[in-house]
Amino acid sequence: MFTAEDLKQFHAKGIEMAVVERQLEYFRNGFPFLRLESAATAGNGIRTLTDDDTEKLEQSYSQKLGKRKVFKFVPASGAATRMFKDLYEFLQSDNENASVKEVIDHLEDFAFCPDLKQIMNKKHIAISDRKKIVAAILQHDGLNYGNLPKGMLLFHKYADDVRTALEEHLVEGANYAKNTDGSVNLHFTVSPEHQNGFEELVNKKLKKYSDLFGIHYNIYFSQQKPSTDILAVDVNNLPIRNADGNILFRPGGHGALLENLNEIDADIIFIKNVDNVVPDRLKPATVKYKKAIAGLLLELQEQTAQYIRLLRDGESSNDSLNEALIFLQNSLSFQPPVAISTWTNEEKKSYFLKILNRPIRVCGMVKNEGEPGGGPFWVRNSDGSISLQIAESSQIDMNDPQQKAMAAKATHFNPVDLVCAVKDNEGNRFNLLEFRDPNTGFISKKSKNGIELKAQELPGLWNGAMAHWNTVFVEVPIETFNPVKTVNDLLRVQHQ
Repeated sequence: MFTAEDLKQFHAKGIEMAVVERQLEYFRNGFPFLRLESAATAGNGIRTLTDDDTEKLEQSYSQKLGKRKVFKFVPASGAATRMFKDLYEFLQSDNENASVKEVIDHLEDFAFCPDLKQIMNKKHIAISDRKKIVAAILQHDGLNYGNLPKGMLLFHKYADDVRTALEEHLVEGANYAKNTDGSVNLHFTVSPEHQNGFEELVNKKLKKYSDLFGIHYNIYFSQQKPSTDILAVDVNNLPIRNADGNILFRPGGHGALLENLNEIDADIIFIKNVDNVVPDRLKPATVKYKKAIAGLLLELQEQTAQYIRLLRDGESSNDSLNEALIFLQNSLSFQPPVAISTWTNEEKKSYFLKILNRPIRVCGMVKNEGEPGGGPFWVRNSDGSISLQIAESSQIDMNDPQQKAMAAKATHFNPVDLVCAVKDNEGNRFNLLEFRDPNTGFISKKSKNGIELKAQELPGLWNGAMAHWNTVFVEVPIETFNPVKTVNDLLRVQHQ
């Protein structure tokens, strides 16, 4: 199937032949569905915090942080094209639907309005020429918002200032991801064509926020690795080629960012999407709960280390094994396989140490109000154990009535609000690639130049890429989740 030139192409990308063959195998056979045991709900897999709990965990975070190194990791790749889908359709037709009308009729409420007005004045665009206004928002000779990444778009306006989404992350970082030495580390994953623009924006704005908060920022950028790309196939599962004869590869989705995350030398990593930010007046709730779930993470990490020492240093007594089992079940939401009752104490000890010695993540969950995306579930693993997972609908067998019924009972939604501990109890970094489930990718149908193709994505970053982490879910208020999926979302009261 492959030529010598193909092999050179694989080598240049850093992709081994075995990986290509495995990708083709997944295209042919698909990915197995997850086996849901039940939806995770409040009190059954999702912790709820009282105000007192939240305050204590906030204090715990401040007290336990010490010399631990904190990072904030923000996936910020890709253009914001999908934000402006309706505006693009309006340009190509005369279909001024309700969302297009809302945008044009409320231009004054957007943070980018002053910049847009400058362009309109320069081009002599009348306020009545609605198509030219939309073109000035989207196209290269205007704001170029249809081609820029979300992180570089102006999201919010203040009495004497306007801020991009990236700037709001700088402010957030100063509020909850500050190290004890006064530094704030932020890592943005970006696409190659946008990195220069991000760097220019950071160079222009960084001193302003450093002075404002009296801190020092360390800003890092990385790109998805070519070695995580996945070939595309036709309906017969044969590789598709470009006009030049090279095989068509596509990015591996946000699961590819596990490689980027794996290279960060940090003790604690906050993860949050680039578009989920709010103006300063609404930040206190976000900051409070970010610190609270980080405080819980540090407490769990300390307790985990205690049980690892107990099992390593002590005898495999029934008491110590029972203590460890209760901790796994009650604190880390992990249920060993039923067969464990037949194991020897040494076998139990070995298994418990393996499960305890894993990365930990605490994930904020919001009540589901109809947003699309993944949710929290109890899932049965291949070894018979049961653990908490974030599952997308494509990972659930909706043709199975029982599985479909379990999915329908989900009460919460994944807002991508994670804090992660990625070092073991001796301070060594885990190799995060060892804790993913490769059998949890995604396959979707796409088209290119009129040709139907099948695309494959790696296990999602907070789905299969973290399948074998110790996972704890915590309910966080809906006001901490304010994503911008369309330009109209910037008109919501939360972004005004």
